[in-house]
Amino acid sequence: MSWSPDQELVTLTTGQQSIIMMTKDFEPITEVPIHQEDFGEGKFITVGWGKKETQFHGSEGKQAAQKRSTEVLPAVAWDDRKPRVTWRGDGQLFALSAVCPHTGARKVRVWNRECVLQATSETINGLEQALCWKPSGSLIASTQRHPNKHSVVFLEKNGLLHGDFTLPIHKDQARVRELLWNSDSTVLAVWLEDMKPGEDGHTNTQIQLWCVGNYHWYLKQSLRFGAGECVEGQCVEGACVSPSASPSPVCVCWDPERPLVLHLLTRAWSCLTYRWGWATDRSHGDGPHDNANVAVIDGDKVLVTAFAQCVVPPPMSSFELQCPAPVAMVTFCSEEGRPNDLAALTDDTRLCVYRQGEGGASASAAGGFKTITHPPELSNTYRVELGGAGPLGLRLVVWIREHSFLGVTDGEHLDQSKVLLLKPSTNGSTLEISSEVCVPGQVISVCHSGRSNTVLLQLEDGQLHKLLWEGCELATVPWTNSRGSPVNFPQPCEHTALCSVSGEEYPLGLTDRAHLYLGDTELASGVSSFVVCDDFLLLTTHTHTCRCLQLNAHTTRGLVSALGSDGGQNDETLRRVERGSRIVTMVTHDTRLILQMPRGNLETIHHRALVLAQLRKKLDSLKFREAFEVMRKQRINLNLIYDHNPKAFLENVEMFVKQVDSVNHINLFLTELREEDTTKSMYPPPTHCPPAPAPAPPLASAPGHSGKKVDIVCDTLRTTMEQLNPDRYCLCILTTHVKKTVPELETALQKVHQLRVHPAGSAEAVGAEEALKYLLFLVDVNELYTHSLGTYDFTLVLMVAEKSQKDPKEYLPFLNMLKSLEPNYQRYTIDTHLKRYSKALTHLSKCGEEHFPEVLNLVKDQQLYKEALSLYAADSPQYRELSGAYAEYLVERGQAEQAGLLLWRCGELGRALQAFVGGVSWRHALSVAMQMSLPPDQLALLARDLAEKLLEQRRYTEASVLLEQYAKDCEEAISALITGAAWEEALRLVHLYSRQDIIETNLKPALLEAYSTQALFLESQRALFTRHQSRLAVVREEKEKAKLEMLEEGDCGEVELYSEASSVLSASQTGSRYTHSNSRISARSSKNRRKAEGKKFSLKEGSPFEDTALLHALTHITHTVDKMREEVQGLLKALVLFQYDDQAGALQRDYSLLLTLIESNIPHIWTQHTTNTPVTGPNSTANSITASFQQQRAPPTGQQDTEALTPPKMRTTVKWKLSVLD
Repeated sequence: MSWSPDQELVTLTTGQQSIIMMTKDFEPITEVPIHQEDFGEGKFITVGWGKKETQFHGSEGKQAAQKRSTEVLPAVAWDDRKPRVTWRGDGQLFALSAVCPHTGARKVRVWNRECVLQATSETINGLEQALCWKPSGSLIASTQRHPNKHSVVFLEKNGLLHGDFTLPIHKDQARVRELLWNSDSTVLAVWLEDMKPGEDGHTNTQIQLWCVGNYHWYLKQSLRFGAGECVEGQCVEGACVSPSASPSPVCVCWDPERPLVLHLLTRAWSCLTYRWGWATDRSHGDGPHDNANVAVIDGDKVLVTAFAQCVVPPPMSSFELQCPAPVAMVTFCSEEGRPNDLAALTDDTRLCVYRQGEGGASASAAGGFKTITHPPELSNTYRVELGGAGPLGLRLVVWIREHSFLGVTDGEHLDQSKVLLLKPSTNGSTLEISSEVCVPGQVISVCHSGRSNTVLLQLEDGQLHKLLWEGCELATVPWTNSRGSPVNFPQPCEHTALCSVSGEEYPLGLTDRAHLYLGDTELASGVSSFVVCDDFLLLTTHTHTCRCLQLNAHTTRGLVSALGSDGGQNDETLRRVERGSRIVTMVTHDTRLILQMPRGNLETIHHRALVLAQLRKKLDSLKFREAFEVMRKQRINLNLIYDHNPKAFLENVEMFVKQVDSVNHINLFLTELREEDTTKSMYPPPTHCPPAPAPAPPLASAPGHSGKKVDIVCDTLRTTMEQLNPDRYCLCILTTHVKKTVPELETALQKVHQLRVHPAGSAEAVGAEEALKYLLFLVDVNELYTHSLGTYDFTLVLMVAEKSQKDPKEYLPFLNMLKSLEPNYQRYTIDTHLKRYSKALTHLSKCGEEHFPEVLNLVKDQQLYKEALSLYAADSPQYRELSGAYAEYLVERGQAEQAGLLLWRCGELGRALQAFVGGVSWRHALSVAMQMSLPPDQLALLARDLAEKLLEQRRYTEASVLLEQYAKDCEEAISALITGAAWEEALRLVHLYSRQDIIETNLKPALLEAYSTQALFLESQRALFTRHQSRLAVVREEKEKAKLEMLEEGDCGEVELYSEASSVLSASQTGSRYTHSNSRISARSSKNRRKAEGKKFSLKEGSPFEDTALLHALTHITHTVDKMREEVQGLLKALVLFQYDDQAGALQRDYSLLLTLIESNIPHIWTQHTTNTPVTGPNSTANSITASFQQQRAPPTGQQDTEALTPPKMRTTVKWKLSVLD
């Protein structure tokens, strides 16, 4: 009888060789015979491609066609002839193994859920009764006895064989009672019984646990049981505690929920529960001699691979250690200096100790190969006496010192464990218990740190204890932190390690549910594996990433934050890996990290965080060559050599050149140079690292160096290489010229030309042809041809042209024409052709006066007036003509005053006067007019003309000077002063020229009119200020309400939109339409950008930037009113003088009230909400603090926005009031 996995159906096999299918309520559904002639619904289809005799038979040859079918052998004698049923994990199919009544051999048939035959297996001689379908559904496991071996075979659901592996037993030594897959299909348990009883008459039983990796089956555990009866059996997790030999099991089954938990029921009515966990046995050394060994258990062999020397894919290995019995566990020595020694515990409680083979690297005479490491050699074999303990009585073994082992076994009671300190006996054949201590609870893991000699014990409930083992007796104390508080894992962890964080030692654990704990703090979830090495924590996650964090640079909170972040674009701690990758080991003092994929193959990666950390150490210690090699292999940008510490690099350039010692490598470094600082863009230091000393900027990197980074590096390297060996580093020197910000191609070409004219005699020197070919590799040939032409060296031009793809018919006529010209005119023609007009002007100016018209045309066309004036003497006619042309150019550009100065200094007085008048430079104009000795009438006419222009520009005081002193018209001068409200100056001229009549006719009416105008203006400004202030209060209240509504809804992302500071940057939800349209407009044209900018200061009610516009308007009113102090004071004085006290008093009172109104309201208008200061304090909430910090992170506002948000300053120190009016 067998139930389906979903417990909905049950199948029964009867003695009449039939199958009965029933429901869970035992209601029959159908009954079919077991033995059917038909193959089943999955019968193979033959397409009829020829006969068997004519088909290809591979290595067997044509004799295979005539081979007769082998005779079918009946089942073995001990077979119970009973049918066996096994279901697939999804309950859709089940397999049945039964003995055929015709042949006597077993056959496997596959049926579906409706009890319809699907397939029948092929004839398999020696097929045994054991049968188990893999829960994942891919294979059916059974056993087969061959003439020379005993195998576990696998069948597909169509009945065909699909792989096998051989059991490590003799042919007739044992029989297989059952095969059992665990719930996740990772482990296959083989239950064996000896065919013959032993010397004591008891039949021994053995349970083997097999798992597969990379298509190889590994025997991981072997449990041996005797047949003795036990009255005092006990149920213990992990081992059997019995005073006599371990009784053999009568029932074996896997736990349905916990995949690696196995339950056994023995003949002594005792229940045993074994719990395993996956672990990677790796060496724990921190020194350079650690080979990064990883051991894999495979039956009675230990497969060891030294990953520091080579990466060998499984199932192969570097070394294979043969043990006398199946191995139960492996432990590496934790003592410093012996990281490659290991010990293997066999299932018969023998401990085999292997030590690293002696001998250094040796070379083979035949092939030249050398041995870089030697296999471990068997040093000792100890027997561990535990006093009749059952299988896995010693369930944990840790090698802590050369002659000291820690072991864990069961205590006297079910809830106890014993920790044993084992040391070799005097005869050296056994391990004796030197000391022991009882621990309340089941110890499930032991972890030892070679650095601190700390031993960590973990109990099954996650409790942590520290084992004190260096004294005379073992003792345990609870694990505590630096504050003395106990520390425990919240959940039991399968993998544990010890690490140091911020100088304190912490336990690190990973649960079977992928939670990673540092003490009692959860660092991350979804973690699949981790390793601690060289102060780095490396872990892989279920999101297919590998994280690498430097422990000594983080706190506990920093680790949680770093592992919780998604990582930015250039986050060096994060790397994507293949799905399902797990960490095998990491090579000490290296960057190699070994990962294993789900299918079993290995992959070596160099994590970027490890690479960069190693590079920073090498650069700090000035190991430039080693750093350069690592950067080349790992494709790190070579700019990091300089950017890591510019000052140190520039001070040790000679060391860099000598260490690299390769022209090609130096050229590679030079060609990768760019202005970008890679320590800020590509390789920023980890966010949570302690702040390192900031590297000096390029301008202060070394004495005497200034400019851009590329230029500094090129110049420094070139100087150093020229001092060391200019012949050897010739190509590097050329690269320094070409790579500069402004390439010095002409200088590089000159050096190539020198190599042709004066070739170097040293063996390391390069020839001109090679140097030119290298330059053409760096620079486009057309560009190089152009620059060679600019050297005016036709030999060099021809040398470059010959290397190009140019047709000689293109450049030879042009070069011949140039050779026929006068040298200066020749260079002028070349410079004009190359559009180097400044140089062309210099050479053309040397060609003589007959070419001056060409000079003038070139100056006008290319606007080279300044350069041209510097080429001629100030008293020359060419200088005068150029000055005139320059003056015309300045007048066209609206700079008439400067044009007049040029004309004045070269003696062109008439044109200078005209220019000064056009520019309203009246003082210069009158000075020129006096120098020209103009008649008085013309001088007066000139003064009136200038005065009219000044009046148009509201320069009343200057116009009055012209009218009074040069036009001799005092009345017009006084009128101009009255118009310009210059009351005091107007009174002076009135009394100077005795024109008191003007006081009554012009001055007093103007005073009253000015009073009326000022009074109306002040009233309008007062009303406008009050209206804007009231509207601003309303707008702020509305936005505060909207902000509170958003906070109540939990949306804090746009809280900053409802403040004056941030409304400049982005609109609220009601105004998001305007923000988006503005962003689109800003990308079109400057005109539209100005239009969009103007919308920010729109006072239209409801606009998204209304609050900012109101602040801008209030700022403008404040500045306008404040600037009136001097003007109001002058008007008050004039009104008092002419006894207009009432008007003066009213004006002073109104102006004073307006100033007081503005000054008193400035603190209320420009509040703290208009600044970006974070709001913190006892009255702050989490939402308000978040919103204020979001505002602080906003980008900077424009200049006009900043002025509007800044409170205006009033000029309170200016005294404008008249005390006679108070």
